[in-house]
Amino acid sequence: MKNKLLIDSHSHLWLKQDTKVDGKVIRTLKNGRSIFMDEEVQMLPPFMIDGVNSAEVFLSNMNYAQVGAAVVVQEVIDGNQNAYLKEVQRRYPDRFFCMAMAFTLEEAKQAYADGFRGIAIPGHRLKESLLGKMEMFKWMESQGMILSMCLADDERQIAEMGEVIEECPQLKVAIGHFGMPTTASFESQVCLALRGERVMVESGGITWLYNSEFYPFPSAIRSIRRAAELVGMDRLMWGSDYPRTITAITYRMSYDFVVKSKELTEEEKSLFLGQNAQRFYGFQNLPDLPYIKNMSE
Repeated sequence: MKNKLLIDSHSHLWLKQDTKVDGKVIRTLKNGRSIFMDEEVQMLPPFMIDGVNSAEVFLSNMNYAQVGAAVVVQEVIDGNQNAYLKEVQRRYPDRFFCMAMAFTLEEAKQAYADGFRGIAIPGHRLKESLLGKMEMFKWMESQGMILSMCLADDERQIAEMGEVIEECPQLKVAIGHFGMPTTASFESQVCLALRGERVMVESGGITWLYNSEFYPFPSAIRSIRRAAELVGMDRLMWGSDYPRTITAITYRMSYDFVVKSKELTEEEKSLFLGQNAQRFYGFQNLPDLPYIKNMSE
């Protein structure tokens, strides 16, 4: 795609998965597979034989797909990757905005001291109230940090997140997984962007949610269209949920269905695919990535 700014607002990196969630094992195997919640699954494409989901492999995918930069969030199912992502941020400051994982004020302060300017919380994995973290959120607001938050598809967390947004009006918040568009909570989650001027919604995982439909994901396009009707296209950002989604599709396909849609204008596509994320995260010095044709073309 020529002369289109592309920024991925939801991706993951890890050196190794080795953790437990609710007593169930997540552990890296070989050939892109992992034990996930005690079941063997294809976590990565099979050519990633060592199970390492590295920044360098992602950069190769980004360069091929002409994606200038990416936001790296975290999930408890991958284990805490703060140490690795601190190094990634240091080595590639113009290509990545890495989020720390933190659940307490002390952890947030340590993340900030380590150079992180954002914190990702997989809220849908939490059993306690989000309001118990209000002190941390207010401190993040005072430091100009960004909060990435994925919510459970129930009204309790949505109401709590709304209260956080109102109590911390200067806190930048990115709501993840596009508000879970395949659930009844979709519109309520998206409308959180109306509760504060610095709240965005990113589409990480949208191709996974509509995986049974597959490319070109017409229902995903309809969800993007509906979200834009609710809060405006200037509050929405593309995210791929790399690398898990590219076991089913290529990285380029994770945005190509938007590029080729006839239901969105070119201006809307530009906002959604990169301009909004550049403004929100403050990316600068992005590389010029010319299109390199495939050998088979």
